[in-house]
Amino acid sequence: MADGPPRTTVSAWRPPVAGIAEVFHAHFTEHAYPSHTHDTWALMILNDGAVDFACDRHRHGVTGTGTVVLLPPGVVHDGRTVTAAGFRKRVLYLDATVLPEDLTGRAVDAPVFGDALLRHRIHQLHTSLGHAGDAHAGDARGDNAQADNAQAGDVFEAESRLAFIRERLHFHLDAPRPTRTPGREAHRLAAALRDLLDSRLAAGLSLHEAAAVLHAHPTHLIRCFKQTYGLPPHAYLTGKRIGWARGLLLDGRRPAEVAATVGFHDQAHLNRHFTRHVGTTPARYAAM
Repeated sequence: MADGPPRTTVSAWRPPVAGIAEVFHAHFTEHAYPSHTHDTWALMILNDGAVDFACDRHRHGVTGTGTVVLLPPGVVHDGRTVTAAGFRKRVLYLDATVLPEDLTGRAVDAPVFGDALLRHRIHQLHTSLGHAGDAHAGDARGDNAQADNAQAGDVFEAESRLAFIRERLHFHLDAPRPTRTPGREAHRLAAALRDLLDSRLAAGLSLHEAAAVLHAHPTHLIRCFKQTYGLPPHAYLTGKRIGWARGLLLDGRRPAEVAATVGFHDQAHLNRHFTRHVGTTPARYAAM
């Protein structure tokens, strides 16, 4: 019996998150990238399988899910499958606001990181950007559905996760710098951020806007908030919106109207978070 055609699935979208030019998920069983360059940084993790690639004429092999690959802008690289099963990958294309191009040389010298914490943070970011799970996500729903799902992601959460990824990448590429531990100002900053979030429940705000208003580094601001209140600010914001939504639903408001009122992108976005928090959908909750 003749073998079928090579199995290839691809999903790509541009999320509404500053610094991320593109999200790319793919499953290749028989593919070889020609030598090429990118204008952006390519930050890749594997879901499974193995890939072989060259970066600036030096070959590297990556197997399994325990590593992170960072390919710098403007540097020639390729890539190819090495087993019949191929590989599944998730890639973030990051612009110079996340990593400056002057770190290129260090990334060329060591483009593969065995860093479980960094890999986990990248996985969490992909989840918040579209809840794709794996590279199959675009198959059944189509690329447009994948893009819509990314729009439904929590931008504040994605920005927070990207800030910690950036910090970890600088740890690898820069001379190590000590992480600033929240001090006596932690409660003041946390309370100020909580007040800011409470005042912008429906409209929302970006992490960078909050950091600018409060004159604090984004990751330090998140650490202060979590130390004070026991959860990250994006989780606090979502919880407050769910609490508001519950009241409106009990007042007889329709779920679609409630979603728009409390700051979710659409009813599907409300449904996902509401079910996770309350254990049932908004419609069933209102009908109880």
